[in-house]
Amino acid sequence: MPEIHMEKVSKIYKTEDKRKHYAVRDLDFTVQQGDFVFLIGSSGAGKTTMLKLIGGEIAPDEGSVFVDNANIARFFGPWRVRLTRTFGIVSQQSILIRKRTIMENLMVAARASGMQRKSKAAAEKALGLVGLPKVGECFPAQLSIGEARRVELARALISSPPVLLLDELTANLDDDTIWDIMHLLNELNSRGTTIIMATHA
Repeated sequence: MPEIHMEKVSKIYKTEDKRKHYAVRDLDFTVQQGDFVFLIGSSGAGKTTMLKLIGGEIAPDEGSVFVDNANIARFFGPWRVRLTRTFGIVSQQSILIRKRTIMENLMVAARASGMQRKSKAAAEKALGLVGLPKVGECFPAQLSIGEARRVELARALISSPPVLLLDELTANLDDDTIWDIMHLLNELNSRGTTIIMATHA
């Protein structure tokens, strides 16, 4: 299981008037294997940017991000594929395909992670893990917000990644659903999954 390290990392965005704006600046940050870490801050504090830097979705403008002492900016080809399989990601915005059933959505994710033959079994297992074994034939629009977020979590879990990157997973959910999700995350963490969770709560 990987250790994640950020060394003097900065990410710069340019505003409309060409000024530079640091989303994160000179960030030193280490997550050990099996940690459960919360990134807490208000909207615009840089939490999403941090998660995208860790997962390799965006590159830092300054500094380096390391996974197991390897600079991920130098990953390409099969190493890049391996990096994507390291992380299970739940974004703020839903990426479920609206015109496909939940089962089809999860099978697409399973195949994308290299699980060709066992995609349906992996999808069923992931739905069972998040407590939604019977929603496979539903479409995303038929689910509540809480159910949809749990399906997003199931999608992230489908290939049993060693690290989960969760962006505002529990935002706008009721207390009971939040409790259920946190209980599940705690159980996953107790089994060794590293969890990095951004939240304003």
